[in-house]
Amino acid sequence: MSYPTVAPLILTLALDEAAQTYFNALRREHFPPKINYLAAHLTLFHHLPGAELEAVCEQLHSCCLAQCELLLQVTGLRSLGRGVAFTLENEELRALHRQLQQTFAASLTPQDQQKLQPHVTIQNKVEPAVARELLARLQADFAPFCAIGTGLQLWTYRNGPWEALEYFPFKAAVSVL
Repeated sequence: MSYPTVAPLILTLALDEAAQTYFNALRREHFPPKINYLAAHLTLFHHLPGAELEAVCEQLHSCCLAQCELLLQVTGLRSLGRGVAFTLENEELRALHRQLQQTFAASLTPQDQQKLQPHVTIQNKVEPAVARELLARLQADFAPFCAIGTGLQLWTYRNGPWEALEYFPFKAAVSVL
């Protein structure tokens, strides 16, 4: 598949429908409406090279053939200073991220070279007091839950909204022993 683009590419982890619906509802409720033009997402890479789109897609397709769905633990909430995010944990996700860091090492920005801190932002760019209030309210009722990573979603950045380019579902079967 080929798309004419030189805009930066963004790579996110696709979530199961129930988790996506839950996070989207919270984001609609708590993100400033004037700048909420994205669905809730878990970003893996912020800036892959758009000029290398075909090679990036080939690498992602190959990677996802060998990857099974990921059971993610939603472990808590964290402050972003001017926002709130849910924290997610899964060691296989971290290993996948490290593998992709090696694959794309030559073109990673300093931000994308960092260790992955998986999270889904549901509020950002608000006054710190507003963020602290939401964090306290959500933490009061929080109970850990699970979400499923179903694949990788590649986007292109268009100075605001992202344009979906391709979805790479995880294809490997889960082994049952």
